[in-house]
Amino acid sequence: MTTPALSVDDLMRVLHKAAGAAESPGPDADVLDVTFDELGYDSLALMETVGEIQREYGVRLADDLVAGTTGPRDFLKLVNAALAENA
Repeated sequence: MTTPALSVDDLMRVLHKAAGAAESPGPDADVLDVTFDELGYDSLALMETVGEIQREYGVRLADDLVAGTTGPRDFLKLVNAALAENA
């Protein structure tokens, strides 16, 4: 059985749905390594995103762990670890 995983495209879709379009980090930037602040997302936007992910993917994410993420790469690691644990 394959463990479900959240991709960077999935994350950006959910961020956009929950908090609006991201600011462009530039044409050569890898969005995985750009901070949420640089993308124009604050802590409220991230909490909205967490709520959306919890609804869509049925996974619970601890607020303190989410607060420790600074960008998409950290956030995806957290979500995908939770998804693997729930599989």
